[in-house]
Amino acid sequence: MNFKPDRIFEIKSTKGFNEYAIQVFRHQAIACTTYANYLSILGCNVNSIQTPKEIPFLPIEFFKNQNIVSSHKPADILFTSSGTTGMTQSKHAVTDVGLYEKSYLNAFDHFYGNITEFCFLALLPSYQERNGSSLIYMVDDLIAKSNNSQSGYFLNDDAGLFDVLMRLKAAKQKTLLIGVTYALLDFIDKYDVNFPELIVMETGGMKGKRMEMVREALHQQLTEGFGVEKIHSEYGMTELLSQAYSLGDGVFVCPPWMKIFVRDVNDPFSYVKRGKTGGINVVDLANINSCSFIATQDLGRLNEDDSFEVLGRFDHSDVRGCNLLVQ
Repeated sequence: MNFKPDRIFEIKSTKGFNEYAIQVFRHQAIACTTYANYLSILGCNVNSIQTPKEIPFLPIEFFKNQNIVSSHKPADILFTSSGTTGMTQSKHAVTDVGLYEKSYLNAFDHFYGNITEFCFLALLPSYQERNGSSLIYMVDDLIAKSNNSQSGYFLNDDAGLFDVLMRLKAAKQKTLLIGVTYALLDFIDKYDVNFPELIVMETGGMKGKRMEMVREALHQQLTEGFGVEKIHSEYGMTELLSQAYSLGDGVFVCPPWMKIFVRDVNDPFSYVKRGKTGGINVVDLANINSCSFIATQDLGRLNEDDSFEVLGRFDHSDVRGCNLLVQ
């Protein structure tokens, strides 16, 4: 490649995104053995690809049994997906964890502002109780970089979390609470928070602790319990190094170096019209040392302004951390 990976965070336009995406594709079509073999089986002429929509997306299932890397460097860290007993975990060998850090820090700044202005609280029991979580890696760093003495995790300490929230509310401190869905619901079953300025971000997932709920009902419970107007959400996964965020109503927006396409459920190499439901394909240019073009098992729809909604999962696909919130 003739460009520095860090420059993806300088992308400002669709033209710039498309140019970088094609360069990354041509690099990974050679450097990533599994992806190269997949393209070969498809009979893909790599040099004929001119736009991101023409790129074949690698099915996300390959992360379960293949080492998806586009670098000769050893891995800095191995991220693994959550899963129930007997389920094959996805594994993402990250050869430059610094790119992941730059991705989530730039994204946070893009959507929320300077992390040093926030107190960052986390209610993530299922993630904390296992190793290899990319979400915990990100939250650890955000807590540290928030530079607030009250930032931290609240594993099995709902009373402590409530006390901290009340102090932060009184101090008018910018505060973000990120939590796994069932833990947030358990918390508001015990406490009435009424903190209108609080940002509540649910990461999805009942983890078998509660019945799945449609998004509208879930968010109504959470808005009433925390006394906030909207519930924010994060859309990310083990196999990616970037996240999209929803600032309310389940509508997600990508940072400039990430893009969503929605494929036909019956023809994975064609796309549905905006507003129609299909399979979510993700371009994540931060994933330069792995594969940036991933066909997920999530169902969604793309809106006219490039925002998107997540509507559920394909039948028989593994349950992952994100919500299975079918509207």
